[in-house]
Amino acid sequence: MGVLWCRCRPEENLATILGALTISPSQIIVILADEPDDAIIADAFALGASGCCNTYAAPEVLRQVALVVQNGGLWIGQSLLRRLVGSTSRAIEARAEVTADTWSALLSERESQVAKLVAGGASNKEIADQLAITERTVKAHLSAIFEKLGVRDRLQLSLRINGVKL
Repeated sequence: MGVLWCRCRPEENLATILGALTISPSQIIVILADEPDDAIIADAFALGASGCCNTYAAPEVLRQVALVVQNGGLWIGQSLLRRLVGSTSRAIEARAEVTADTWSALLSERESQVAKLVAGGASNKEIADQLAITERTVKAHLSAIFEKLGVRDRLQLSLRINGVKL
């Protein structure tokens, strides 16, 4: 299937342009914008476009755009791509912080200490020695931790503490 190239001038509404077209779900659309900015590009993708580039792009660039979108890729500007990657990274970091806060809020201070040591790879004996408690007490803490966090074993506990969603 070929590429449908749609030109969008600054004074035109992208939704109106695309809404006026009869487009099949499998149609590949690339928006050509006289003054592409992140907002126009984001709108284009939200409306189903596979790419967006400057109306005055060189023919070689347009051929490259066509090749990319015809092979299932997206043609996206560098500034929007940087913003998306940055936003995604910040969201992942925020989620990891929430996950960390969530598990620690469920545990007592001593259970949190035991959980952190387990996540660091410490054995029951090493934990007992570091915290000046018996191995039996470590096992009791681990049982309570497993139940409170809904994990089955030390591996799942380590993953949870390190922000990996189970």
